[in-house]
Amino acid sequence: MAKVRVGGGGGFIGGHLVRSLLDDGHEVRVVDVKPMDEWYQVHDDAENRIGDLTLIDVCAASVAGVDEVYNLAADMGGMGFIENNRALCMLSVLTTTHLLMASRDADVQRFFFSSSACVYAADKQTSADVVALAEADAYPAMPEDGYGWEKLFSERMCRHFREDFGLQTRVARYHNVYGPYGTYDGGREKAPAAISRKIAQAVLTGDHSIEIWGDGEQTRSFMYVDDCVFGTKAIMASDIIEPINLGSDELVTINQLVDIVEGIAGITVERRYDLTAPQGVRGRNSDNTMIRAELGWEPSIRLQEGLAKTYAWIYDQLVAREGSVSGVR
Repeated sequence: MAKVRVGGGGGFIGGHLVRSLLDDGHEVRVVDVKPMDEWYQVHDDAENRIGDLTLIDVCAASVAGVDEVYNLAADMGGMGFIENNRALCMLSVLTTTHLLMASRDADVQRFFFSSSACVYAADKQTSADVVALAEADAYPAMPEDGYGWEKLFSERMCRHFREDFGLQTRVARYHNVYGPYGTYDGGREKAPAAISRKIAQAVLTGDHSIEIWGDGEQTRSFMYVDDCVFGTKAIMASDIIEPINLGSDELVTINQLVDIVEGIAGITVERRYDLTAPQGVRGRNSDNTMIRAELGWEPSIRLQEGLAKTYAWIYDQLVAREGSVSGVR
């Protein structure tokens, strides 16, 4: 069992990862910049710290005495956030740089960096009928402006810290992770959570009209958080030294995503399309050839199954929030 440190462990994926690492028997130190009452999950059996990981001294203290470092800390959100906060997204490079330096100096055994499918070249994502993106498609570089450039630069940092200093780095390119205990409103939510929230609100209010960003024909694949956590730990423990896709290859349009949530909720909604809203690339999917070859595994939880759990959790959050506002118990 290892002493493990999770940066960004107060976030959505981080909270699920911490729980899994604790269940595996590891000693886990969690560091996040947010006040603890804003953490998505707080696990009392972990060592929980509040700290700004853009600062080198905080990074050094956070990795002291640990064997493995997971870096999930980043300023990010859904397309609405990353298209309008490019500088904030770029500043996350400070976190990765300082954590790599601190991990090198502390003789950390392994370092995991959570990258993103936003590193992939935009000219390979112009059609809804997209060819699934293989790892080599990140170059020649043309990533998402701001957030994607930060991720691609940080991938290179991990590579060179491995080559120059011997720090064993592992990099996974996450594709659209969703699930319970995630952001579902406020502007940072991603499509599965946003659609689940809108349809749950339609059920609760009786107003069955929802807004959809774009024409609904843009395509994506979405990975349930349990697959993300399993894959993250497997990649960390593996001999895979190059960045690797970690995502589902179940491609759907946003309209099909709405269809699924409608079926789960048992209603039909009127769809209002906002063609001026942020939409990102036209199509994106994960080529899982490499992960199948390396791990004999790939994300396999179907969207229907994951959305059912996600929708139920978001519905319950809305009911609880409305009850606390109105005084209803």
